Amino acid sequence: MNEPLLVELTVFVLAAFVGVEVISKVPTMLHTPLMSGTNAIHGIVIVGAILVAGSHHGTLTTVVGTIAVAFGASNVVGGFLVTDRMLEMFRKRPEVQKDTPDGPAGGGPAA
Repeated sequence: MNEPLLVELTVFVLAAFVGVEVISKVPTMLHTPLMSGTNAIHGIVIVGAILVAGSHHGTLTTVVGTIAVAFGASNVVGGFLVTDRMLEMFRKRPEVQKDTPDGPAGGGPAA
């Protein structure tokens, strides 16, 4: 095994351990806002993945770069969907028309 690949694998494994430790310490209440905030980071990941996929260093690099673009894009879309759903909770709901003394709100005949 060549040395640069070993260094890259070591960095990847250490980053995975650090990521798991950091995320596991975040309270459940903050997971949605945290996901919302990482959309910008994944935008940068997509740009990097596009650069890797477009470089001509071999078929494996192109395939891995393309997979990274797909995963990064799905993560960004999912993050925006969750953010939109979270913001939906804060939107004002339309008021429901209540029954009046003259009859039901639907406009039907009063009994």
